[in-house]
Amino acid sequence: MARTKRSNLKTPDVCPVCGEDVPRGALACPECGADHNSGWRPDADSYDGVDLPDEDFNYDEFVQREFGPSFKPTGMKTIWWITAILILLGAAALYLLAIR
Repeated sequence: MARTKRSNLKTPDVCPVCGEDVPRGALACPECGADHNSGWRPDADSYDGVDLPDEDFNYDEFVQREFGPSFKPTGMKTIWWITAILILLGAAALYLLAIR
């Protein structure tokens, strides 16, 4: 049986990713989970945690682009909307009558 030799990588006293204290000999930061593979390496890319949109992000434009111009899904006829609403109202009425 071949044993894998654990490399002697030094655990930092303070996590360079989140700034919390790291216990001696820990394999990863107990707070953020950073380790030698993800963030303790000297050549690791710095990452601020979240990839947020730019400051000029327009929420209304985003909603319009993602969900379209109207609340009603495209291609759905009005009769089906009315039918769905009536079914929901009927189910609610039956539920209310059943709990009395």
